[in-house]
Amino acid sequence: MQSECYKDRQNFEMGNWPELRESMNNLFKLVFPTREVSGELKQFVFTAASLASGCLHCQSHGSYHLHMIGVSDEKIQALWTYQTSELFSEAERAALDLAFAAGVSPNAVEPENYVKLRKHFTDIQIIELLAVIACGGFLNRWNDTNGTVTDQESIDFANNVLRPVGWDPGKHVGEPEEQRKAHPVTLGWTKK
Repeated sequence: MQSECYKDRQNFEMGNWPELRESMNNLFKLVFPTREVSGELKQFVFTAASLASGCLHCQSHGSYHLHMIGVSDEKIQALWTYQTSELFSEAERAALDLAFAAGVSPNAVEPENYVKLRKHFTDIQIIELLAVIACGGFLNRWNDTNGTVTDQESIDFANNVLRPVGWDPGKHVGEPEEQRKAHPVTLGWTKK
């Protein structure tokens, strides 16, 4: 049974303020697609920042999105050990180091993060990575504060692939009547 403190969480969904939802969707459509930085790396950066912030909802969403774009389950699981995993390049590690440092509060980014980033990325690419982290920060705070119910697609994927590396749905499971059936990308939210 859901916690009493989350009994009315549907009242606080972003969809109840349509202009906010539309504005955020427009921002996501600008920030997340491949531009100078690949969509895959952006999704890894988003998921890493979500890991750092502790938002289990965004961790499952980000990981499932990686799966939907064709990233292997092995590489998704390796995010939890990216610093030593052979599945990540030095450039990816530099971006993920930034995401993990920026995702915690207080922010732990140091000048050394930029020294490593500049070995692999241009200024505009670094800006793209920062934009992903900032969008992630908004979503992490929104979804974790509200205890947003994670869709069944993402829960099923995360239970299968992420639980072995320590993920748990926590407060984001919800009651059956709260459950969306699909990931926002599957539902076409980012195309609206």
